[in-house]
Amino acid sequence: MDLRSLRYFIAVVEAGSLSRAAGSLYIAQPALTAQIKKLESELGAQLLERSHAGVTPTQPGVQLYQDARRLLSDAAAMRERILRLPQGPEGSVTVAVPFLLSSLLMGPLLAHLKDTHPRIRVFVLDDLSLMVKKAMLDRRADIGILVDTPHVEGLACRPFARESMYFCGHDASGRVRALLQSPSAPTVSERPDIDFVAAAEQPLVLQSRRYSIRQQVEDAAAQRGTALNIVHEHDSARVIRSLYACGAGFTFTPACAMGDTPAMGTDWLVARVVNPQMTRAYTLATAPGRDGDAGGDGVMHAVLRALTEVAQRLVSTGRWDAEVAGESGPGRD
Repeated sequence: MDLRSLRYFIAVVEAGSLSRAAGSLYIAQPALTAQIKKLESELGAQLLERSHAGVTPTQPGVQLYQDARRLLSDAAAMRERILRLPQGPEGSVTVAVPFLLSSLLMGPLLAHLKDTHPRIRVFVLDDLSLMVKKAMLDRRADIGILVDTPHVEGLACRPFARESMYFCGHDASGRVRALLQSPSAPTVSERPDIDFVAAAEQPLVLQSRRYSIRQQVEDAAAQRGTALNIVHEHDSARVIRSLYACGAGFTFTPACAMGDTPAMGTDWLVARVVNPQMTRAYTLATAPGRDGDAGGDGVMHAVLRALTEVAQRLVSTGRWDAEVAGESGPGRD
């Protein structure tokens, strides 16, 4: 039994004649008669009473007529709903993003794309910044957000965002708070500043030199000719977080991770690092062959545009102390 057979049966009942129904359906009467017999055979019931005046439905035929009309109406409504679904690009994209940025950016991005481009499927690889770059070079991701890496040979790269770096931790004695300065420039957070040298002298909990934040802190220390007072060094971001959360020392963290900091108690201190002003830059990288939406599907362009729009919204609402680059096409290195 299919929708066509039901449509034929409804036409026969409403016409009261096989010949008239065949004419309105533009099919031969023998073919229509065969369809009705086939339907009766499938249902195991006589559906029509035949007479010299035409045909009338039996009791099972009346029931089928009523059910079939509802079924065909539902099928038409379903088709209309499908046709009314938002049109646009369809396909899948894998985005590789650093751990610290993932919790801030990926939720709003996926929710935004679900509303605006429901036929785009996004898969996320969140990992260390070094592994994000490796995922792009290994062609395991189509879009990567790289940290402090403006150019990568073989990838199309363009600036995405630049955020402030902060110094944070528990200051139970209030000694570090006395070193804070008024903001030297307007920021989203309007938090105070701290001179890098003053921050470097405090007990620090940091990851090892293989991590980008530690490398940046080392570079700033070399630039200022000062030593770092490192009291705990661990590779695990969770261990570092646990250490500074319990008051074992201070750490440097990018603005995107400020929402994850355990701001507990009145002694919790957060200040933007200056002299030098420490920032963290992000680059949007795309894989060769996908940066221009090969095949014209528009999927990559839609995701790249959404990344910029969502990031700009996070900045404008005060959730992210950063500057986001305007939308432009991917460049070629």
